[in-house]
Amino acid sequence: MILKLPQFAGTLTRKGFKKTDTKSSAKETSTEVKTEQAALQKAATKRGRSGTSWYHHAPNLPCRVCNICGKYGHFANVCRSAPQAQRMQPAPLALPAPQAQKIQAVPVRQDVVNSTFLINNSYASVLFDSGADRSFVSYDFECMLGKTRTHLDKPFNVEVADGNTIDIDTVIIGCIVNLNDHVFPIDLIPMHLGSFDVIIGMDCKGLKLMSCTKAHKYLKKKCIAFLAHVVEKKEKGKSIEDVPVIKDFPEVFPDDLPGLPPERQVEFRIDLVPGANPVAKAPYRLAPSELQELASQLQELIDKGFIRPSHSPWGAPVLFVKKKDGSFLMCIDYRELNKLTIKNQYPLSRIDDLFDQLQGSAWFSKIDLRSGYHQLRVHDDDIPKTAFRTRYGHYEFLVMPFGLTNAPAVFMDLMNRVCRPYLDKFEIVFIDDILIYSKSKEEHEHHLKLILEILREEQLYAKFYKCEFWLKEVQFLGHIVNEKGVHVDPAKIDAVKNWSTPTTPTEIRSFLGLAGYYRRFILNFSRIAIPLTSLTQKNKPYEWGPMQEEAFQTLKQKLCDAPVLTLPDGNDDFVVYCDASNLGLSCVLMQRGKVVAYASRQLKIHEKNYTTHDLELGAAVFALKIWRHYLYGTKCVELLNDYDCEIRYHLGKANVVADALSRKSQVQIHSVRVHTSLHNDVLTAQQHSLAQDNLKNEMSCGAEILLETKDDGLMYYLNRLWIPNRDGLRMMIMDEAHKSRYSIHPGADKMYQDLRALYWWPGMKKDIAEYVSKCLNYAKVKAEHQRPSGLLIQPEIPMWKWENISMDFITKLPRTANGKDIIWVIVDRLTKTAHFLPIRETYPVRKLARIYVDEIFSRHGIPLSIISDRDARFMARF
Repeated sequence: MILKLPQFAGTLTRKGFKKTDTKSSAKETSTEVKTEQAALQKAATKRGRSGTSWYHHAPNLPCRVCNICGKYGHFANVCRSAPQAQRMQPAPLALPAPQAQKIQAVPVRQDVVNSTFLINNSYASVLFDSGADRSFVSYDFECMLGKTRTHLDKPFNVEVADGNTIDIDTVIIGCIVNLNDHVFPIDLIPMHLGSFDVIIGMDCKGLKLMSCTKAHKYLKKKCIAFLAHVVEKKEKGKSIEDVPVIKDFPEVFPDDLPGLPPERQVEFRIDLVPGANPVAKAPYRLAPSELQELASQLQELIDKGFIRPSHSPWGAPVLFVKKKDGSFLMCIDYRELNKLTIKNQYPLSRIDDLFDQLQGSAWFSKIDLRSGYHQLRVHDDDIPKTAFRTRYGHYEFLVMPFGLTNAPAVFMDLMNRVCRPYLDKFEIVFIDDILIYSKSKEEHEHHLKLILEILREEQLYAKFYKCEFWLKEVQFLGHIVNEKGVHVDPAKIDAVKNWSTPTTPTEIRSFLGLAGYYRRFILNFSRIAIPLTSLTQKNKPYEWGPMQEEAFQTLKQKLCDAPVLTLPDGNDDFVVYCDASNLGLSCVLMQRGKVVAYASRQLKIHEKNYTTHDLELGAAVFALKIWRHYLYGTKCVELLNDYDCEIRYHLGKANVVADALSRKSQVQIHSVRVHTSLHNDVLTAQQHSLAQDNLKNEMSCGAEILLETKDDGLMYYLNRLWIPNRDGLRMMIMDEAHKSRYSIHPGADKMYQDLRALYWWPGMKKDIAEYVSKCLNYAKVKAEHQRPSGLLIQPEIPMWKWENISMDFITKLPRTANGKDIIWVIVDRLTKTAHFLPIRETYPVRKLARIYVDEIFSRHGIPLSIISDRDARFMARF
């Protein structure tokens, strides 16, 4: 096994690693080399040689002269002045001749590249750091190890990036690391890390690493060494000619779309809501690189015939999004158009229903259409609505563009019509993704030919390098499917596992949205997520505590350990297990002893009051509803159909024949004492209110002199119990008198007469009247004590002009230069002649009367009637 590890020079920090200065590292290395050379020089001198090698002296010692000729630059054993016999020839080293043992290609291991390994049976993001002398674990991942910390007798320090040190006094001993099926123990130190769960340093004995210095010493001892040059082998790209069946249909997999698509049985229409007007927005500003890309893509679309110059009143701006490979994707901002579009209600396929069709399949092929939306024309009448504006002109699409609200539904309609003969037989379609499944290799060859022939006839083209053929396991719609069942996509698991702790309700909703996509893999998903979903409620403070952290980590762990769900077989029996508690309902659907799906939900507010057997029945009904498509016609449903019965909810208080065992108490009651707490509450409140500082606030009318204490220790006012304004006592008494089960929401007078016989406090009648006025139930059912309102009557048409007039004010207008901000409108009801008089808001009524006399009375005389609203200016006296 060859393990390629990243090299990091530095020390571990909270956020990463502190990089060591390269010059200082080189200096230290040079010092070590010099020290070693000096030791070798000393050893060589003792053996009778005058240097560290056969041809050179030590660089840190003075140059010596030859013992034969007395000259510098060489040693006596190689002196040319010495006789031939006296020259000492260096003995050859007893090393084997170099040879290449084996050259082979080793497949790249995905988990090694991603640095994801099992630690205590939990997947962790691991970094191997050859510059760290200890191994560490993050606080977030520590709870998933299932081990407790051990306190150290002698704490030590860890240096961080800013030069500070952290005291370490605990360690987690005996963790198990599974590295490519090699298991070895490791001790981990908890601390804050960056994006990694675990950092493994040089203290790990299972890695079998060796320093360069130690390797040099082994070479000195004439040990055999092998130098391995590890390179990444680039596989040859696949070609159509290499794939069986596919090589017979090269026209389905062109390098690019040939041009405008043909007229199909479906055309893209854009139906607008009534009264919609065209919307055109100014183009967005783009960077120079984006402008260059815009010009290039516009020219490419024009050459293909997908767009043309436009004079449409519509216009959407253009922006660019960077893709993973660094290229730019041109997007049209159709949000304004989408708001005015009538939504197409064509249904998209349910993902669960699609997977149910794959039961028993062993061979798979996946086809991805090339720019699928561009293979569908836009209806001629709707082409102007697709217009977009750029710096280089105004264009409109002849093919269906990306970004329109009805595009997925329309394309799904097209694909269902094209593939209708084979849907749910050996093919499933989701928008532009086609999955072909078969039980045998021979069947799969026949099925592939049928689908490719349809695509060729309909002139629908696919992108070859994104297609996959002849697979035993396929990734489809975020899941991995094979003959054993359906799995969670490991890429999605990594996204969930590396999700940082949410800090806002929006982040919690995002996490639950991704995790909820795989809820069918998690037992009791809703119950586990209760602490998280409670934080997403409105008007509730965001408080992240231990319960939320435990739920967050549990969901992550359960997704990482998600089971393989079997695909259901409609010919076999199903078994449903149901459970209910005060937290929620959960059920499991099984077949042949294997899990098909999990389901759960939280209890609604009214369901929390249900009895135990009602909840158990609710869990059974919940399972029958969500899995009706599986259980329809099975034995449990047929059993109920044999009887003339109907399942109804029965109130717990009316269920006098309850199951004794379900109501059996867990503890034995020896005595029960029932009493009200009102006496003690009132007594405590009276004692606090009689304090010198509080008495003035309680009674401002001098009624304290009429208070008297009776035998029960409470104070009374004229034989009525005094209720202080403390601890909500007054509100509690009014609640009991107005909306308890013994009251019928009485009116203010009736309620006051009932309470004044027993209680008293200052302003009691006023408080009761205010309380009743805010009761919604009383407002709905109270009896009317006034004459009913009549119908609106149309005023009679006047006989002469300016005999009957109407007037009103137009307010909140901008102030003019002379300070006028209101227009007084006076209209003759017969001729509709109007006067518009500018006035100020601050004018008094007397001045308005003077203006009316000067402008209206002087011209038209006194009217017989004036119609106006109840404005304060009209109602005032003057």
